Amino acid sequence: MNASEIQVEVAPELALFVPHARRVGVHPLTVDGVSTLGHVIESLGVPLTEVGTLVVDGREVPVAHIPAHGERVSVRPVARPQHVPGAPLRFLLDVHLGTLARRLRLLGVDAAYESTDIGDPALAARSAAEKRVLLSRDRGLLRRRELWAGGYVYSTGPDDQLHDVLDRFAPDLRPWTRCTACNGLLKEATKDEVADQLKGGTQKSYDVFAQCAECGRAYWKGAHHQQLEAIVARALAEFA
Repeated sequence: MNASEIQVEVAPELALFVPHARRVGVHPLTVDGVSTLGHVIESLGVPLTEVGTLVVDGREVPVAHIPAHGERVSVRPVARPQHVPGAPLRFLLDVHLGTLARRLRLLGVDAAYESTDIGDPALAARSAAEKRVLLSRDRGLLRRRELWAGGYVYSTGPDDQLHDVLDRFAPDLRPWTRCTACNGLLKEATKDEVADQLKGGTQKSYDVFAQCAECGRAYWKGAHHQQLEAIVARALAEFA
């Protein structure tokens, strides 16, 4: 089949995924007349998890659209906040996003996390099996077909990462309700119930405790609580 040429414009929000020469303006792209527009966009480097709409000659088309010669394509980012249909909003984070996972859990967001590298196929399969939005900075991982839903984490700094995820997905925030270690739910606990985890100074200085219903870890307002409170306060001020 003869090759055809289309004109492609990528939104500024998605420019980091494409070569520098294609980041601004409209550029020609050769297509084979067989591949879907979704495949064409991915071949440019843009994960479909980051694409909100594909507009061809002024009309919105699905990723299955076969681009024809002369068409003008506009690739637009996902709308924010992004609605993820089909299941309660919950996340799965890859091995590189441990700090982000703990901060999401601090805010009461259901955030599963793999602390070891179990491999891309296993992560994508877990995303599908548990209907979790996979968060990653790995573009290849976000292109796996078995993935249920995903989102690229644009920043390398934990503060910016948390802001980006809360801004994009707008999860319900219920601070101090999840274990930051395992993602289990917390329950109130007496000092006697968690005594085996307390050192002498802690046992004398604190009287209010919580405990994870899954792993049994004890929580109290210790030395780092003020720092955690600041994270929670910032999130609630902007996103609650």
